[in-house]
Amino acid sequence: MILFPAIDMYKGNAVRLLRGDYEQVTVYHDRPEEVAAGFLLAGAAHLHLVDLEGARDGGTPNYDTVLFLETSPQPVFTEIGGGIRSADIAEKYLDAGVSRVILGTAAVADEALLRTLARHWPDKIAVSADIRDGFVAVRGWKETSGLSTDVFFGKMEQIGIRTVICTDISKDGAMEGTAVPLYRHLTSRFGVDLIASGGVSSVEDILRLKDLGAHGAIIGKALYTGALDLAEALEAAR
Repeated sequence: MILFPAIDMYKGNAVRLLRGDYEQVTVYHDRPEEVAAGFLLAGAAHLHLVDLEGARDGGTPNYDTVLFLETSPQPVFTEIGGGIRSADIAEKYLDAGVSRVILGTAAVADEALLRTLARHWPDKIAVSADIRDGFVAVRGWKETSGLSTDVFFGKMEQIGIRTVICTDISKDGAMEGTAVPLYRHLTSRFGVDLIASGGVSSVEDILRLKDLGAHGAIIGKALYTGALDLAEALEAAR
């Protein structure tokens, strides 16, 4: 199972939100590139980046930070989400060296775009399914769509999306464990590569997700608070 240490960027800082609430933001570092360097030093080979301002408002306000990370001499697989709502923005990131772009709001609101990107870059497109009360949330988790979790996943399979990052918003940043029943259901019913996100805060969480057959897991707050050691987490995921 692949582990993705997360760097959520907001106004140039590395931060975490509690359950997606922009009013409950904690700044952990004012230089995200130093956070990335620490993750790589601990043995990470993958990074999950989120432009929180982009997710809420669209666009690429933290692009310069992403570009700086991509110039690192150490090769690393990077994926980024937040604000990718056009082919031009997706191409901008991919041209900069980002390994995979993640569509959230656009995956719900612009099926034509999603199909186009999936056709042109099938291995470089992922979709984010951010779940609140059984439905997919959009626009930085500020709005809830009318798509249920199962309907959305079924649609992604039909379109040909290979990787879906699924976050239980109620778990995100809460340090209360991950949404095992949700991921058990999704891995048993759908054939996409599922990356679990939200609440992963212990080695036990990682082992549970691995046993469920999750393709990957994203770890955020637990790393920043020291509740989870990245090197130990990486070893558990092997």
